[in-house]
Amino acid sequence: MNILDKIIIDKKREVTLKKGIIPVSQLEASVLFNGRTNSMSKLLKNSRSGIISEHKRRSPSKSVINNNHTVEDVVLGYQNAGVCGISVLTDGKYFGGSLDDLLLAKASVNIPLLRKEFIVDEYQILEAKAHGADTILLIAAVLTREEIKQLSIFAQSLALEVLLEVHNLEELEKSIMPSLDMIGVNNRSLKTFEVSLNYSKELANQIPDDFVKVSESGISTVEVVKELQQFGYQGFLMGEHFMKTNNPGKEASEFIRKIIGQ
Repeated sequence: MNILDKIIIDKKREVTLKKGIIPVSQLEASVLFNGRTNSMSKLLKNSRSGIISEHKRRSPSKSVINNNHTVEDVVLGYQNAGVCGISVLTDGKYFGGSLDDLLLAKASVNIPLLRKEFIVDEYQILEAKAHGADTILLIAAVLTREEIKQLSIFAQSLALEVLLEVHNLEELEKSIMPSLDMIGVNNRSLKTFEVSLNYSKELANQIPDDFVKVSESGISTVEVVKELQQFGYQGFLMGEHFMKTNNPGKEASEFIRKIIGQ
């Protein structure tokens, strides 16, 4: 059993337990539930950098990345840097995140927030909405086509955007449907953690232009961003490059300035 399989087994158990404690009606009663959402896809289309930064404490592959900064400091730094959106890890066991992190991010900034989570149930989408997310992540590797359709339509019914993550052509072909806003190519295999930018390059022409193209993971230089822009990518999700520094916001600011040539 690989790490992804373990995560999904744990996630399904976690969702079942949470459903027994916090009813849907309580999530729907959240002050944020009927709030206006911000479009990440629109910002990416009009951005010269396309950077989506991330709040991420640790990961199964890298152990501790950064435990030294508050959520508020990190996300404010990112907003001041001019990112198009912020991905917030909410998985606790494997990534050290929580829904409280998403809530604190929402209270601190006014740019689009992505709930980065292993979503397997509509309940998690309700949680995302109730805690201030603007976008959710769906991972093709752990969902059937019917599940992707059901979950993406449900998310859009709540005015949430959907970023669908794929890793190969098979996952992409089963996933393309109108209820998606963005399609991301993860350059890191969730099963082996091997990283290669060739995944983004090889799939670029296979992603219809109806969707905003996002490249995820393994991006650490301005040159890589500019190269991937030539392949039609408008978004670049950077999970560890900023967080592993002493000042993630400052690092993001300098990175973006180099992309846009200032």
